[in-house]
Amino acid sequence: MSNSTEPTDSWDVQQARNLYNVHRWGAGYFDINEAGRVIAKPLREAGASVDLTDVIEEAKARGLKFPLLVRFQDILRNRVESINLAFRSAIAEFNYQGGYRGVFPIKVNQLREVVEEILDAGKPYDFGLEVGSKPELFAGLALQSQVGNLIICNGYKDASFIRMALLGTKLGKKVIIVVEKLEELRQIISISKHLGLEPLVGFRVRLLSKGGGKWAQSAGENAKFGLTTAELLCAVEMLKTEGLGHCFKLLHFHIGSQVPDILIVKRAVQEAARFYAKLYEMGFQIEFLDVGGGLGVDYDGSRTAFDSSKNYTLQEYANDIIYYVADVCAAEKVPHPTIISESGRAVVAYHSVLIVEVFGAINKIRTGESLTYGETEHSLVKELLDIRKNLPKLNKLEAYHDALERKEDAQHMFTLGVMELRDKAKIENLYWEIGRAVADSFRGQAYIPEEIRKLEENLGDQYLCNFSVFQSLLDHWALGQLFPVVPISRLNQRPTREATLVDITCDSDGQVNKFIDLRDVRDTLPLHLLNSNGNGQLEPYYLGFFLMGAYQDIMGDLHNLFGRVNEVHVFLDPDEPAGYYVEEIIEGSTIVQTLNSVQYDEIELKRQMKAQVDEAIKSDRMKPSEAMRLLDDYERGLKEYTYLSF
Repeated sequence: MSNSTEPTDSWDVQQARNLYNVHRWGAGYFDINEAGRVIAKPLREAGASVDLTDVIEEAKARGLKFPLLVRFQDILRNRVESINLAFRSAIAEFNYQGGYRGVFPIKVNQLREVVEEILDAGKPYDFGLEVGSKPELFAGLALQSQVGNLIICNGYKDASFIRMALLGTKLGKKVIIVVEKLEELRQIISISKHLGLEPLVGFRVRLLSKGGGKWAQSAGENAKFGLTTAELLCAVEMLKTEGLGHCFKLLHFHIGSQVPDILIVKRAVQEAARFYAKLYEMGFQIEFLDVGGGLGVDYDGSRTAFDSSKNYTLQEYANDIIYYVADVCAAEKVPHPTIISESGRAVVAYHSVLIVEVFGAINKIRTGESLTYGETEHSLVKELLDIRKNLPKLNKLEAYHDALERKEDAQHMFTLGVMELRDKAKIENLYWEIGRAVADSFRGQAYIPEEIRKLEENLGDQYLCNFSVFQSLLDHWALGQLFPVVPISRLNQRPTREATLVDITCDSDGQVNKFIDLRDVRDTLPLHLLNSNGNGQLEPYYLGFFLMGAYQDIMGDLHNLFGRVNEVHVFLDPDEPAGYYVEEIIEGSTIVQTLNSVQYDEIELKRQMKAQVDEAIKSDRMKPSEAMRLLDDYERGLKEYTYLSF
């Protein structure tokens, strides 16, 4: 650690933007100001900017600890408006005769404040909800209060799910039950007859067109959901036989989440539109064609068909859907349906930022009195010292091979018991020093040998971060999903360290070692040297994990019982001096709350501790005053945040 200020020469904010690709994945919502701090622009150029460092300071002033999730509710509103306006523009451009009604899939982020904000922003556009379970349906029915509100019911359903969906139509809502398998249709018909209600029915069809990226297998012939062509024909005949053919209101398909390639979207829309046209010609006056989800988010900013990116814009996506549906309908001479899309990821991904505190670093190279070198060193130490001294005039690759050989020799000797611990430490440290110098010598060259690339990766520091990958970044751990990670401040200084990030869980998988890059995937992240404040303590250093709004809040688990993180919700307000205010704080999980979730009862825990304290007093292991302090600390600690406190 160092007290020194890092060099700022030949470095500026534009280089920081380029290094972290902020101007690309940020999509106008995030940038770096001239002070080297990350800012959010929730309404892009149409509104005020928010300095994330100021949000951090306000959160600290309110007593909140890290990790901290910051939600920008205005970004949600902007995303809803952007998607609707894109489809309106496409409809006007191609003279489309149908309409557009988007729905938000609650599964992408079920937090009430998020769903309510989306619905409020969507009122002018008749924006609705998609639900995939009974709890989501119950929430959706309560939140959708207007006559004509649209709710799409996907997923497998039982009798109570179907009954509640049918009753929703009695409230004046347009609740469409999408059939995933034939048995569901039989239940829908039976229950609707029992209730005396006509159902609004949709069918999900399995297209031969498949998605791309990490979720490619969720579509196609072997998809988990939907009807084959033969099953679809059987289903519509069943409806017709029951005299309910007019209840067939929607045709649905889904080609997977985060579709990276627009060609996949084009093929799927053409195939689905042909299904719609043929069914309409059979006499089924379908109102809606639901193109499902899949609208991607450019997490890495590369604007390619890579898994963590997309090679199309929002407007291109809307244009292609409208154009190809219109084209097929014109060829088949059938009316244009109202288009529905379920773009959850594209609505919510941008709106939340996870801010974590770095509290230490693990470095390969150490200095100190214990590693000083004298005249009577071990022969291997002397050889490595000689390589280090003469490195400028040696062949760098050969020098590295020689150093590696000495390191391996030392390991064998130590295993056999013929090398002292201090000598082993010196040899390892010299090896890493030589490796660092060799790697630096290859920097900027057109060709870098693979072993040097691997060496560069191994030389990286490990920055210790106060958060849990399993709670807050589950898609990274489970699927290798990339998220942009950027220091919140000091971006007017050149980052001089390369690092991976490790969390505080007791699990070797609790790390982030893949990062976004325009050309490939980075194995390390450029970061700043951690500075101390002169009292032996580190100056605060915060990292932001961006585009976190889709799925991560809900899918996190309680590994090591690290619970939900603290949250603040930020709203723009031109009447406020800063142009924004923190509207709401949602405190993260306490220790006792996470314990309760795995069947530990607070009262029983306290009773068991009290019994042990009493026994310790009786056996003279503790004085009564010590015992009471321990018990107070225990009971008070149960109410604390689950993460580390510095």
